[in-house]
Amino acid sequence: MFTSLTPRQKEVVEGRFGIVKSGKMETLAAIGDRLHVTRERVRQIERSALDILEKTIEKNAQSMQILRSGKKILEDVGGVMKRDVLLEKLSRANEGITENHLALLLEATREFFSHPGDENFRPFYFVSKNDLRAATNFIDGWIGYLDAQKEKVLSGTYKAHLKEFIKKKHVAEPQANHYLGISKKIHANAYGDIGLRAWPEIRPLTTRDRAYLVLKKKAEPLHFSSIADAINEAKLTPQVALAPTVHNELIKDERFVLVGRGMYALKEQGYEPGIAREVIQKVLKREGPLNANDVVERVKKQRLFKPNTIIINLQNKSFFERLSDGRYRVRES
Repeated sequence: MFTSLTPRQKEVVEGRFGIVKSGKMETLAAIGDRLHVTRERVRQIERSALDILEKTIEKNAQSMQILRSGKKILEDVGGVMKRDVLLEKLSRANEGITENHLALLLEATREFFSHPGDENFRPFYFVSKNDLRAATNFIDGWIGYLDAQKEKVLSGTYKAHLKEFIKKKHVAEPQANHYLGISKKIHANAYGDIGLRAWPEIRPLTTRDRAYLVLKKKAEPLHFSSIADAINEAKLTPQVALAPTVHNELIKDERFVLVGRGMYALKEQGYEPGIAREVIQKVLKREGPLNANDVVERVKKQRLFKPNTIIINLQNKSFFERLSDGRYRVRES
């Protein structure tokens, strides 16, 4: 296959597509450094080599059969498929031919198109511009839908919402899945939740957002050291999350409530900030007069105070009044 190439063209192609023992694909910069030429010059050499290989491939019956097979696979799912998925399918069907060799074969021909991938898309193949347009329109529509339904989607109903969206768009489910497979904007977090990559609940980029995701999934108060451990166990960051760092970030963010000694919970889950007296006042103002046991029960749902601490505060006549029926209310100023 490479007999028609110059030594330099052969070296560039082998490096770019990993047609070497290591199987590792090299960057333009790495090859340029080795050959003492610019990245652009490497690109030019690669393109000239692929043009030559295209003519060679057109004369090879087995290569053309593989290309026709790949095109049919694409057409059967709407004309768009992630690069590694198509290569894996073709590799299984053509024993003895590596995925790197197949990638070279597909890149050198014009049977269908190749997208190298960028900040929004993973590398993928597509049959026609119409197929590409259909895929991107579907992806954009789904992203807009997710933006409008964030809370519902994050409650665990992603698949149900997607199924309904697919039905409305009159797209086959396998086709829709291949469309979404090329998008980098759709992401799954360490807990299996799927949503938009831009959401901090899906792709937390800061210590605070990682702590928020941990507490949201645990749905109970945790010590700051346990939050750091959970961040590390879920591999939410390539660096090790340190307990002191996590603690410092929790203190600065109003989403988190200190509910006990070193224990934090999420404000949105009903936990109230403040000292015992302030929390009791909020409970009684919200729910009206309550007996002592009910006050203790309500307050303990929001803070990790000991029952005696709550009772002692409740008996402070400067702030609370005991009614004739034994219930307590906030004393009017």
